[in-house]
Amino acid sequence: MPAKEFEISKTFGVISEGDFQKEVNLISWNGRKEKIDIRGWNDTHTKCGKGIVLTTNEAKALREILNCMEL
Repeated sequence: MPAKEFEISKTFGVISEGDFQKEVNLISWNGRKEKIDIRGWNDTHTKCGKGIVLTTNEAKALREILNCMEL
């Protein structure tokens, strides 16, 4: 499997810390358009876990859902 290329252009924040720090970032994967990415990363950003990639519209819809939840 070929290596995945990525460029983190903006970090929005950290959700949790541990061996892999769960972050919300704006990332371009393999030269594609930047998207919002939520996943765990090691401290040097050389390894990552499974995550979720969202378009801006998907992130807005998720925000609306989370705002309506009682947590």
